[in-house]
Amino acid sequence: MNGTARPPADGGTPPAGNGTTARRRGRPPRAESADTRDRILAAAREEFSERGYEKTSVRGIAKAAGVDSALVHHYFGTKDQIFEAAIEVAFAPALEAPNALADGPLDGVGERLTRFIFGVWDNPTTRTPLLAIVRSAVNNETAAAVFRRLVAAQLLRRVAAQVDLPDAELRAELAAAQLVGAALMRYVIKLEPLASADLEQIIARVAPVVQGHLTNP
Repeated sequence: MNGTARPPADGGTPPAGNGTTARRRGRPPRAESADTRDRILAAAREEFSERGYEKTSVRGIAKAAGVDSALVHHYFGTKDQIFEAAIEVAFAPALEAPNALADGPLDGVGERLTRFIFGVWDNPTTRTPLLAIVRSAVNNETAAAVFRRLVAAQLLRRVAAQVDLPDAELRAELAAAQLVGAALMRYVIKLEPLASADLEQIIARVAPVVQGHLTNP
């Protein structure tokens, strides 16, 4: 015997050396990749929500997700890109606002849009991530730039596309400014009596202004 392993007499596959199983190479299964990506994204939302943009790091996100930092970069790229992906998911309910414009007559668009936006803010489940987004955008210019890009591309332009009047983009931005400003005063700054006012009362007063921005000549 010279110590050289001989193939089995039946011609089958020889066993792996030292009793070990050969490691599978290549990319992880698609299901595993999707699970890892979702876990990183969930951890990023929590980190940005708790710490804000400036104090959140890729390393902190990786630690919270239980993965290596390189894997975070692999799936999402830079910190800006991770933030954008995280807030896009959190901002998703508000991105459905343009659908409220098409769901009814033009003369009621102001009320529908106002009711929809305040409904998102008034729901604790959707309000919490929105608060985190706004606070990050207010305190950091990089986060603000990401937020503006998301809002402009996925919300305001879609609203403007449904407003068949001159200066449609300006009209959409003015309507959004009215809604966002009122929401900030009520839910972030919590200025009284706006903070504790009845929601229907707020909608009744804000909706005509939004309607005017979107449809008045």
